[in-house]
Amino acid sequence: MSNELLPIIVFAPIVLGFITLFLPRALRYFTAPLTLLVTALVFLGAVGIFQDKTLSYSVPIFNIQEISFDLLLRNTSLSSFMILFAAGFTSLIAIYSVKSSMDNKAANIFYGAIMLTAGGSIGVLLADHLLVLLFFWEIVTVALYLMITTGQEKSNFAATKTFAMLGASDGALLLGILFTYKICGTFQMSHIAITENEPLAIAAFLLMAVAALTKAGAFPLHTWLPTSGQYSNAAVMAILPASIDKLLGIYLLVVLVLPQKGLFAMVAWDLRLVLAIIGAATVLIAVMIAMVQHNIKKLFAYHAISQVGYMVLGIATMNPIGLAGGLFHMLNHSIYKSCLFLCGGAVEESTGTAELEQLGGLGKKMPLTFMACFIAAMSISGVLPFNGFASKWLVYQGIIQMGKDTTTTAAILWPLWLVTAMFASALTLASFVKILHSVFLSRMPDALRETKEVSAFKFVPMMILAALCVIFGILYTLPLKIFIYPALGFKGDLQVLGFWDSSFATLMLMIGLCVGAVIIAAVSIGKKARKVPTWTCGEIQPNDSMIIPGTAFYKTVSSLEGLKQLYSWQEKEVFDPYTQAGKSGSGLTNMLKWLHNGILPIYMNWVTIGLLVLLFILCEIW
Repeated sequence: MSNELLPIIVFAPIVLGFITLFLPRALRYFTAPLTLLVTALVFLGAVGIFQDKTLSYSVPIFNIQEISFDLLLRNTSLSSFMILFAAGFTSLIAIYSVKSSMDNKAANIFYGAIMLTAGGSIGVLLADHLLVLLFFWEIVTVALYLMITTGQEKSNFAATKTFAMLGASDGALLLGILFTYKICGTFQMSHIAITENEPLAIAAFLLMAVAALTKAGAFPLHTWLPTSGQYSNAAVMAILPASIDKLLGIYLLVVLVLPQKGLFAMVAWDLRLVLAIIGAATVLIAVMIAMVQHNIKKLFAYHAISQVGYMVLGIATMNPIGLAGGLFHMLNHSIYKSCLFLCGGAVEESTGTAELEQLGGLGKKMPLTFMACFIAAMSISGVLPFNGFASKWLVYQGIIQMGKDTTTTAAILWPLWLVTAMFASALTLASFVKILHSVFLSRMPDALRETKEVSAFKFVPMMILAALCVIFGILYTLPLKIFIYPALGFKGDLQVLGFWDSSFATLMLMIGLCVGAVIIAAVSIGKKARKVPTWTCGEIQPNDSMIIPGTAFYKTVSSLEGLKQLYSWQEKEVFDPYTQAGKSGSGLTNMLKWLHNGILPIYMNWVTIGLLVLLFILCEIW
């Protein structure tokens, strides 16, 4: 296969996406077919890249003194499998969005941003030059901003907040890249292997890790994600924060820390405690917040944050089992979280709301959406035999192995990381019980009686992702051997502390379900349920008054002493870096306004103080 495929698969969608952004609104109906064609071709190209992992491309751009900026693209086992799934997710979201986005006046922006995302994300994954990586990284950030602006009310605020936080982290990435160049004298990633734990190397690693963790949505720089989730379209959340951004953020983190191959492998080994703390905090805090949310998309967004913690914990172990688990969980998360956001978007489109109190009983009206959402919910909760269990199992094994390998502080605290991860998984299941009840299984409000299933454009992508949740769970060894182990450079099967036979476990579950169905059918033979109106004290009650909202399931959690104040602060955005930075900036501006109020005596005082400071600094009379 020709090396020319690499620049074509990167720049073709970027150029076409850029042109699409400026198409007249009258031509917006042509943007969807164009995007479907481009994303399908990109996916075919990604298949070719996955099959040939030896491709590389190089062309000089310009030189400034000793600094050379070359377009260096290199295919690796790690990047090739991520490109395959990034292209696949983009193509599925393009299909999902066909019917709902074609009538949108901003369709050209939405579809143009999808193509920018396709090319930009592949560019990041192929880049062998840190400045090239930064260039494509920024394209993906701009694409996310543009897509969020096509959402509902307050989407511009969500887009601005997202762009500001990701932009700040991108500034950290640039500074980390410059520090790396100062240490190594090169921007070429395949030539960088920092082994000395000098302060500049530690600073460079932490700055680049901040960019990776912010893009992935880890605590405490995660607050852009729930805001964008609440006010943007479900397709936007499915393609970027749920899938592409997770892939890119975790990809960069793995590139930084991968033992023997990472840019900062030795530095990261000594900073495992930092990664473990971030991972554990992200897992637990985000799922605690998710439990008390009432908006389905915002709730999904917090769960997307929580799942990042498992990936970071797996990477923090720095052992083969944990690394494989973290990378596998990244892949699984992209699958089931994209499916969940698409399900949430389908529910919102069919009912006109994403608030849990206004939903209920949609299992009969939207059976395909219910089936896909149920499978994805069980997957994210780590329930057998779905894919979320397989990757979480590896992460748990990696944490246990971490405690056996070394005696560092991070290793000594392995029981804390393990208990936190397992407890958060139980809370995840609890919160999704609330979602399934509130949306699909509870009493249906009268206003939703005419609700219908979404079109094939929407349920087909959902069902494909749900099927992958099942396949990657039951046949979990296949994605490990085909994608994960080669990506990390592992040969053969990993030796884990425990094992489970997915085929046997699935068979036993199916037998149990069949036996239960037979018992229910046998008991019900010849019996007919009598249906009567709901009544209280002899009075027939209205249907809507008898609905028990699922949002009340864990209301007692938010009222517990200790947690009550934390939840209150969280709702007031006390822990939101964006909000606090804005308040600090406003405070500084108000202080400057007060100081520069136009009163001459105050200006004279400032001049006097300034002269005294200069005398103190410049003169030796003191």
